[in-house]
Amino acid sequence: MNEVYWGERKLDQCIRLSIADMEKNESMLIVASYFWSDTFNAFIFGHGPASPTLADVVMLTGLDITHADDGGVFNHKSEYKVETRNIGGWSGYVQKYRQTRSVSQRKHAIFLNMWLDKFILCGRSVEPTSVYLSAAERLANGNRFSLGRYLLGSVYHLLHQVAEKLILGEPISNLGGPWWFINMWLNAHMHKCLRLDFFAQQFPRDIAEDYELAEDESATRSSLNYGEAIIVLPGTVSNENQVGQFFQTLYDGLSKDQRSWMPYEDAESIFPLTLHPADDALNKDNDLMMAIITPRAILVNNFGS
Repeated sequence: MNEVYWGERKLDQCIRLSIADMEKNESMLIVASYFWSDTFNAFIFGHGPASPTLADVVMLTGLDITHADDGGVFNHKSEYKVETRNIGGWSGYVQKYRQTRSVSQRKHAIFLNMWLDKFILCGRSVEPTSVYLSAAERLANGNRFSLGRYLLGSVYHLLHQVAEKLILGEPISNLGGPWWFINMWLNAHMHKCLRLDFFAQQFPRDIAEDYELAEDESATRSSLNYGEAIIVLPGTVSNENQVGQFFQTLYDGLSKDQRSWMPYEDAESIFPLTLHPADDALNKDNDLMMAIITPRAILVNNFGS
């Protein structure tokens, strides 16, 4: 039931991404942070400015960006009470609220609260909170809003916080925020330079805990979209040589054959393309395209961090 429900609300693709154990490309993340400009809300690389957009949100996560809302999705008081303190972290949260029978709206909201906090917007506390419970409740109750816009706003706010720390020469501690999306975006836009093949990536299968794989049975499957392919790309642990190489590359700028302003190119139609920036006749969703190209304000710092 939930998979159909999530699909109707454009949550399904992003929820599946939570299965993957994503590896950080730490050297690339560190270096890219020095090129972020708060003035332009963009990375100012040697080959030109580049920035995560709503088009990237759609292609990488599938989240809704078209529905209007009142801008206070995360500020409404929740009807549900959820215990989050002194329960043993996220593992204790899961044990306390896990449900094997039919799932009520309350239990659905409790799951979505964890998903938003732990996997999507990544609260800085790194433990259960009810900060996102009102939004989770609205989603569980059937309300729709543009979660993708909130995600992009959180990305901008995280990059702003990092840039501010760097300017002041302060250490960058745990700021919270969706670093995972920045990592995915950088991998997508630098995949030619990094020699990454999206279409060769394997994504984890959704396997029940009590299911035992046969000897000849794989725990992975072919990726179904760009998000699944990019989130499982290999990462790197930060080291001085890689940091130096990345800095030199981004400072000098990518060569023409390495640049990828729109990395979602698929001549063989292996992955579904939600939007076709090069051919208006192939766009299947005019509302989606209008949401992407229409100038708008994106809310940031919804949680006072």
